[in-house]
Amino acid sequence: MPCHPTKFDRIGFVASENESAQEALAALTAKYDHVHPSEAQVIVALGGDGLMLETIHAHMNDGVPVYGMNRGSVGFLMNEYSVEDLIERLEGAEITALHPLSMTATDIDGEIHQQVAINEVSLFRQTHQAAKLRVSVDGKVRLSELVADGLLVATPSGSTAYNLSVQGPILPIGAPLLALTPISPFRPRRWRGALLPNAARIDIEVMSPHLRPVGAVADNRETRSVVSVRIQEDPAAEYLMMFDPGHNLDERILTEQFGY
Repeated sequence: MPCHPTKFDRIGFVASENESAQEALAALTAKYDHVHPSEAQVIVALGGDGLMLETIHAHMNDGVPVYGMNRGSVGFLMNEYSVEDLIERLEGAEITALHPLSMTATDIDGEIHQQVAINEVSLFRQTHQAAKLRVSVDGKVRLSELVADGLLVATPSGSTAYNLSVQGPILPIGAPLLALTPISPFRPRRWRGALLPNAARIDIEVMSPHLRPVGAVADNRETRSVVSVRIQEDPAAEYLMMFDPGHNLDERILTEQFGY
């Protein structure tokens, strides 16, 4: 939920490698006093949503909010870019505290992989064969067999990303929900996903993992040839995002629902 604005004395900048982000980095560091991100009270990320996700992953649980300015191709999580009035914008920004997803995946060799996801955890078929998945929620089997290209679990902040592109629902940022969305489902044909409480534990079993191998991806971190995946929100982990008043995630998600 949004927190009250605060005052920041130490600003750290990070930027994507693209030309516009590097130009913005040069302009901002020339105009404003700054410190290394490891010493900052606030981090200003210059790029697109990909950089925002990388920055959040790098500073998870540090208690340092991240304020993004769009210098990339996709900027849903970013504020508008401007060199002017940065201090005033930071002091007036709303801070939203969010929790990531925790993914625990077991691969075909029995090795366990643990990852954190800000947007979503996705399972994908690795070959031409469709994936066959069994889905349980809080220990109860809800789908005995899903035949599809894959399946994803999205947070509210990630519901407008890949989840939306596969016709998943948009979730208000404050909603205590997760979206469970199939990717190109073949069977059951009429199943289009489910809304789950954010406290739900989702277990996905890969059926015929040798014949129909499946990979699991937490944001952009992939584990190949999984046999089972457990996904749940991690209430002990927290990250902080900053948005200009009137342009916070609640407003962006609401606007997205009426867009076309």
